[in-house]
Amino acid sequence: MILAGIIGCLRENVFGIIESNGMKKEAAAYLEIGRKLKEAQESQMFGKPCFKIKGKAFISLFDNEMVFKLTGEVHRDALSLDGTRQFDPSGKKRPMKEWVQVPYDYVDKWAEFAKEALNYVGSETT
Repeated sequence: MILAGIIGCLRENVFGIIESNGMKKEAAAYLEIGRKLKEAQESQMFGKPCFKIKGKAFISLFDNEMVFKLTGEVHRDALSLDGTRQFDPSGKKRPMKEWVQVPYDYVDKWAEFAKEALNYVGSETT
């Protein structure tokens, strides 16, 4: 009975994010944002959780920071925020130039960036 209660309160989903009442605030915000976006599908990229549209990733969660595929002015605006950087999942100084990693300090901007990334990648795939 105790084990059933623990399993009921805490489960790891197939994307490696622990979902429970005690979920990390970064993961909770990421999931809430991604799950609200129409046509977005949960998936993985480099073994990390991501959301895709039409099979192409547009947002991800990496080191408790949200990562967005952006272009143009929105890309520049995101990179201008303190602590943001180009996404370098390998850590070998080979960043993915369109991807921007944004810390939780800017969680208030995550939904806006996610919508921009969805629109950008969604228009790429048509």
